[in-house]
Amino acid sequence: MNDDEDVARTPDPAGGENPDTDGADNPTTGPDDASTDERADGPTASDGPMPDADEPARTMGGPPPRGRRHAAGRTVPGERPPRDPVRATVRGLGQLLITAGVVVLLFVVYEIWVTNLFGEQKQAAASEALDKLWAQESDVVTAPGQDLVTQSGGTVVVTAPADESTSPTRARHYDTTEGVGFAKMYVPSFGADFVLTVIEGTSQADLYAGPGHYQDTQYPGQPGNFSLAGHRVNKGAPFDDLGLLNSCDAIVVETVDDWYVYRVLPMQDEVAGWSKTKHAHCDGVDVQTGQYAGVYGREITVPSDYAQVLPVPHVNNTVVPDDAESLITLTTCHPKFSDRQRMIIHGILVKTYPKKAGFLPPQLQETS
Repeated sequence: MNDDEDVARTPDPAGGENPDTDGADNPTTGPDDASTDERADGPTASDGPMPDADEPARTMGGPPPRGRRHAAGRTVPGERPPRDPVRATVRGLGQLLITAGVVVLLFVVYEIWVTNLFGEQKQAAASEALDKLWAQESDVVTAPGQDLVTQSGGTVVVTAPADESTSPTRARHYDTTEGVGFAKMYVPSFGADFVLTVIEGTSQADLYAGPGHYQDTQYPGQPGNFSLAGHRVNKGAPFDDLGLLNSCDAIVVETVDDWYVYRVLPMQDEVAGWSKTKHAHCDGVDVQTGQYAGVYGREITVPSDYAQVLPVPHVNNTVVPDDAESLITLTTCHPKFSDRQRMIIHGILVKTYPKKAGFLPPQLQETS
């Protein structure tokens, strides 16, 4: 028998029936009793909280409604349980990593593409300023007796001027200002339109505008080492394709008065069979010997190897020897997107032309 039934049928100690069994005989359960009305209208406080009218009915065997569990084991419907601190930490860390990734991506876009646009603008401004300066200083006149031929790229001299000079002892004077262009460099193998204005100096601001001249090295055509530095990836990336240069490729430098034609020296792996691999345009290019032994067309070295740009590469001496060659050296970071090493390109002066109206060195046509 149920315990509740036992309680319901238990005789009243005073000898009467249990009040719950017969409300008509119990004066406390009359129709006017406030407690009776309260129980008729709903449960009392002792019966627990009122059920939520909007709460869906629980089906037998179904999961309990979500809610915060109280000390007595009850839950407040609609409330979430406390967050797991581990999950919250992992979620916060993930959001932080995503944000950091976006910031890094934007930085890469800025460094590679945006700074290239700015660098190209600075290079164009430097070239325009140099053209104006040369127009003011130049007094070139047409040299008599030149054979001219008109080509799609402009007027090109087929026969060099009669006063062509290949001697590095010809007097040359340079009056340069840091941060200002003073020469132009052409690399025909990179295309007929590949021309860069050379800036005096190698500070970050100088290199942002174009390839910069190491100020304690020699100038175009002079005995010693005319040395330039340039970015390979960002800020205009003037030396982006430096790794594509081959032995004997022409590097043509233009100044206000002269043209200088340098050619890339043999590569180290070409030295043994150089006599069998030379071509017509390699005249004046040979394997270096004597104090220049070990100087190759391309070298990979550490950033601290400053001797590469000294008068005799690899020789730690700033004095120009009496029998010095006239070299050009180009330096840039290696590999791409890293400054861990330096790529060095060495070339040797093979031809010099004085500037004349309408004349362009024939080496500028070596675009293939």
